[in-house]
Amino acid sequence: MAEAHQAVAFQFTITPEGIDLQLSYQALNQIYLSGVRSWKKRVSRMRNSLIKGVYPASPSSWLFVAIGILATMYMQSDPSMGLIAKIKQHLPLSLHVSLSAQGQTMVSALVFSTLLWLSLILALRFCLKLLLSYHRWMFEQHGRVSNTTKVWVTLMKLFSSSKPLLYSYQTSLPHLPVPAIQDTLSRYLESVRPLLTDPEFKRMTNLADQFESTLGNRLQRYLKLKALWATNYVSDWWEEYIYLRSRGPLMVNSNYYGMDFLYVTPTPVQAARAGNTITALMLYRRKVNREELKPSRVPGTDIPLCAAQCERMFNTTRTPGAETDVLQHWQDSEFVAVYHRGRYFRLWVYLAGRLLSPRETEYQIQRILDDTSPSFPGEEKLGALTAGDRIPWSEMRKKHFSSGINKRSLDAIERAAFFVTLDDEEQGMRGDDPAGNLDRYAKSLLHGKCYDRWFDKSFSIVIYKNGKSGLNAEHSWADAPTVAHLWEYTLATDAFQLGYTEDGHCKGEVDRSLPYPQRLAWDIPTEVQAQVCSSLAVAQAVADDVDCHVFPFQEFGKGRIKKCRISPDAFIQISLQLAYFRDRGGFCLTYEASMTRLFREGRTETVRSCSNESCAFVRALVSGESVEQCRRLFRQAAERHQNLYRMAMTGAGIDRHLFCLYVVSKYLGVESPFLKEVLSEPWRLSTSQTPVQQMELFDLKNNPDFISLGGGFGPVADDGYGVSYIIVGEDMINFHVSSKYSCHETDSHRFGAQISKALQDIMSIVATDTKTPTSSKGSAQAQSKKQM
Repeated sequence: MAEAHQAVAFQFTITPEGIDLQLSYQALNQIYLSGVRSWKKRVSRMRNSLIKGVYPASPSSWLFVAIGILATMYMQSDPSMGLIAKIKQHLPLSLHVSLSAQGQTMVSALVFSTLLWLSLILALRFCLKLLLSYHRWMFEQHGRVSNTTKVWVTLMKLFSSSKPLLYSYQTSLPHLPVPAIQDTLSRYLESVRPLLTDPEFKRMTNLADQFESTLGNRLQRYLKLKALWATNYVSDWWEEYIYLRSRGPLMVNSNYYGMDFLYVTPTPVQAARAGNTITALMLYRRKVNREELKPSRVPGTDIPLCAAQCERMFNTTRTPGAETDVLQHWQDSEFVAVYHRGRYFRLWVYLAGRLLSPRETEYQIQRILDDTSPSFPGEEKLGALTAGDRIPWSEMRKKHFSSGINKRSLDAIERAAFFVTLDDEEQGMRGDDPAGNLDRYAKSLLHGKCYDRWFDKSFSIVIYKNGKSGLNAEHSWADAPTVAHLWEYTLATDAFQLGYTEDGHCKGEVDRSLPYPQRLAWDIPTEVQAQVCSSLAVAQAVADDVDCHVFPFQEFGKGRIKKCRISPDAFIQISLQLAYFRDRGGFCLTYEASMTRLFREGRTETVRSCSNESCAFVRALVSGESVEQCRRLFRQAAERHQNLYRMAMTGAGIDRHLFCLYVVSKYLGVESPFLKEVLSEPWRLSTSQTPVQQMELFDLKNNPDFISLGGGFGPVADDGYGVSYIIVGEDMINFHVSSKYSCHETDSHRFGAQISKALQDIMSIVATDTKTPTSSKGSAQAQSKKQM
């Protein structure tokens, strides 16, 4: 095979005349170029480490400090107040011998300048951390900003004037604070009041009081101790106990999906779409590695968000274990893993240290599509192991994939930059049933055939036969906004920067001497094949039970909502409460995902969207109260929702604090009836907004058809709904609704219709009222930062 020949740098044979060396200069050249690329990456990382280490100052600022000190000394003044002379006395003896008195003074001045420079950096970083710890701006009303906030805004602009790298702000971000236990319990009781009868609420109040007076303060002390020691007191436990310790299938229950453009497919050529998509993803990885991406910020502000989740985006796999899974992250690999018609391939995307052009990647993908070789026995449905329960997969992996040919092939998949599926189906909004096709498109991305995705990978790309694309992402390593940022860049780079020729192929030239993509070989014993069948049966049952409904709401969008001076997210969330009440005849515990990335290593917090105010509005509307009364109650509910969201963003949420207290109780071996009941409550309505973070990449005025469909996830509760939505442009909101067929009380299509009706009914109430004072500044800035 071609790759085998290129892997041999030299050969030799022993002859009567001596040793005959046969050098492969092409192979040696590739080794040399790969080494150059590796050293360039090391130098780049060292440079970035230096820049990050001195931020918010710059390395060049040392020169200004040193020149200033030397200039002052030249003018016969001592800015060090005698410290330079002290440093001179303690210089090594060798310098006293080799340098003149003037030279020793110069070295001492440079040492003092360096120490002064480092002290200034620490002071600046401390000031930046204090500035980033200020969150009162989020609660202030538009037009009524305090003088403190005005000064804060000015200082933040000064600190943001330089060009930071992706991770420049990491060490300056504040730590997530531990709320007071009394505050958390009070907020919790307020959140469940509309869901409980008077006797039930009295009972829960008694449990909360008992918990606070006995076990609560003890657990709180341990939690505060962890907060002092750890970077984030929630994130590591959240990753381990919510994600990695789950023993059920990842597919549907944890993984989520992202879709292609709604109206446009840039090319109908499958190989070409794969070529541009893979190239765009590798360009994004290069930007992450070089830290060239701009740090994400709260929309409309200079406030940075934590970028830690980007670190494990590529070359990452969740490997199964008996009790808990492990997230494994490797150094950058130069290949991706590809699945097509039951075969696995290793596709090298780098050659001699350079990234293949999109046209070359297309050429390699087409080779895979044209390959007619059969699958190895047991290979076709091997991916079902990642879709089923975790313990059987762990046992099979340990027993049959720990050595030999199976380990080498599994390593190729797990160490790949990401996973690519070349699907034989056609998907998208097409044909005579566009709405039904969107539903099938969602189900395909969520679970596929249950064996043609590798659900353990950090993310898998799916390229369909008609050129449509999408992704499936594993949830433990990052939340949806991080993946959404990646996918936005990929779609925009694919369509607007890389582009296609008139006949739909990638641009560029092809080196037709490229080595053929490598088939991965397997030796699958009958025991593994039997487990594959068992895991596939489990996964298929889960997949068949999912009812997905995707629909674009086009009656109005955020433009019209904002004209009514209402936060679009609050408008949608209250509409969901109305829709659920009409669908099920009551209210339920509602989960809305908020981010806590204002803090270092922050992930998510829960906004309990079902509030006393939203319930009051829904009851008033359903019972036929006057328009004025309904409008007043709606605005109270909208403002209350936004306040709940701001509190969650700023570390004053409810659920993560209670979750960590529960974990501490388990470590201590004590039982809390209150925590046990709180942590077992079902979220029958789980919601999330997919944020649009890089609108500048999409020129919707000139390219109005390039609208993102967003993404979705499976239902959290067996008798509940999962609702994801993305606010696109000014005039559209795309919804993804999921539920389970096995529950006769839920129906995704019926609930979708209720959502549409609720949105229109609420708009008819508030549309005529445009003179009410605006929502607070934080509502507009915070609303777009939702995540799964």
